[in-house]
Amino acid sequence: MSRDLRPPVDILHYEIVQEQASALGRMGSALEQSLARLREFDAAHARSEVPASMQAARRKLVMEAGQALWMLVVQREATGLRDSRHIMRTYNVPGEVQRCMGLVPAPSKPLSK
Repeated sequence: MSRDLRPPVDILHYEIVQEQASALGRMGSALEQSLARLREFDAAHARSEVPASMQAARRKLVMEAGQALWMLVVQREATGLRDSRHIMRTYNVPGEVQRCMGLVPAPSKPLSK
């Protein structure tokens, strides 16, 4: 049975860094999945022929990808990684997704009082 001789603060720091890396991985996977759903939708539907009902579905996919992008950017910034250009290039994030990151969609139905 070996005893860890590192100070407790070092052990804690190591575990925090592990969790940060894990969170970045989860956020990156979520962004990849949401972008894949958007790209699949676009591949299945020609932009000029999308009916209004399908445009709403596409807009929802864009907003979901924007939210996933926002979550990854915030998580990276929390770990000290401030430059988001790397994410945009690596994941090939469309401009429309970049423009809506962090936006919260309005409720679809008016709130009753």
